[in-house]
Amino acid sequence: MTDTLRLDSRGPEETRALGGRLGALLHAGDVVLLQGELGAGKTTFVQGVARGLGFEGSVSSKSFVLLGEYAGRATLYHADLYRLDDPDQVLDLALDEISADGVLVVEWPERAAGMLPEEHLLVRFHVSSEEARSLEFEAIGARAEAIVAGLRVA
Repeated sequence: MTDTLRLDSRGPEETRALGGRLGALLHAGDVVLLQGELGAGKTTFVQGVARGLGFEGSVSSKSFVLLGEYAGRATLYHADLYRLDDPDQVLDLALDEISADGVLVVEWPERAAGMLPEEHLLVRFHVSSEEARSLEFEAIGARAEAIVAGLRVA
């Protein structure tokens, strides 16, 4: 049985704040997968995760770069797989190796089905209105369950 938590955001700043809450709980080796339609707030959420990890700079969409690296108390690796044409391209990114020494956050993980770490935190973004979002956190594995438990009390 997986542990699931649903949190609501009424705008971009709240989405960043939720990301910040999550980032404060993450450690090297953690993997977070983000699912949701274009414009759902995934990159905004990653900006908050970076802040929660202690990164003070700018985080932008990686749609053309595929992988961004941000140094904080743990390195954040932000992968955006939207532009991938072939799941085998994921192998070239070596995301499994990267996730061992930093926090890996992946947008559009469905483009790499079966190629990402089995244990992870899945965050689904549901658009409620132009500004509002509902984020569903699904823990897959013991570490992800501990992270969701931390989000419940944060």
